[in-house]
Amino acid sequence: MKNKRILVGPKFGVDNTVIGIGGGNVMVATCDPLSFIPELGADDSARISVDLLASDLTTSGLPAQYGIFDLNLPPEMTQGEFSEYWKAFSLECSRLGISIVGGHTGRYMGCGYTVVGGGVLFSIGKKDLYVTPEMATLGDDILLTKGAAIETTAILTRVFPRSVRKAIGPKLYERAQKYLDLLSTVDDALTAVSVGLHEDGVTAMHDATEGGVASAVLELVEASRGGAEIDLASIEVTEESAAVCQLFHVDPLTSLSEGSLLLTVNPSKTSKVLSQLNKAGIPSKVIGCITSKSSGIYASSKNGRSRLRYPKFDPYWRAYAAAKRRGWR
Repeated sequence: MKNKRILVGPKFGVDNTVIGIGGGNVMVATCDPLSFIPELGADDSARISVDLLASDLTTSGLPAQYGIFDLNLPPEMTQGEFSEYWKAFSLECSRLGISIVGGHTGRYMGCGYTVVGGGVLFSIGKKDLYVTPEMATLGDDILLTKGAAIETTAILTRVFPRSVRKAIGPKLYERAQKYLDLLSTVDDALTAVSVGLHEDGVTAMHDATEGGVASAVLELVEASRGGAEIDLASIEVTEESAAVCQLFHVDPLTSLSEGSLLLTVNPSKTSKVLSQLNKAGIPSKVIGCITSKSSGIYASSKNGRSRLRYPKFDPYWRAYAAAKRRGWR
């Protein structure tokens, strides 16, 4: 049903809903599944669940403030596992300044790992102090934090540690093991918008999830009804990520990459945004610019220039399943 208070509703490439609540304020909200990945354990699974939700919400430029969570637990989850999960979940909410204001918990036949429920985060802010992917404008620079295949590197290394360590060696393995701490883009987003919003800085943000950096670019650009020129060589793929992706036969540019934040920035403010991110210890690069819709969305590399297209599938899932079948550990 249409409602004049809905300023931003469900749209392709848009992570958050924006609702006018009067008094010059808006409520920004998002939702996502909550996960428990047995191979990662209760603590890390809980932390990732909160961080992925908060990453989506903060692409609006607002910090996450309130949360409502529904936990539909598999019967085989022990009380000890649940207690560990909820303790870590609550601590991560507290660290991020999120107040838990409601929810539901139960055990149900038919529920299983890895999805164990869902959550909603929402925040209140001024009506002129938020961004959505629709707000990218012609001429904006496109920035990327951290690089490609962040989540792919993190999860595959943690789920198959013996196989990965043997294949890529202890030095790269130790670096890849730390990627689980990179899956949040909360600091990336809030650091970037501290420079300013709209003509004063950041115009749009979108975090890279399924389909990787390539899909994130396409989603943001199409949401803004524009075009883009992307320099593939400028997209960071670290030595450890490249090694993990090669081992699992995964294209790092099209594979799961939560932890990578895509931003569009007024070019007059790009150097300030890059400097602010650098001061916070968050690597970032300009990887392209927004062009007109009629120009299309193109990517350039040493092999030439071609239209950027959606991957037919995210290779992460096939890689994960294949490693399981082979008995990798």
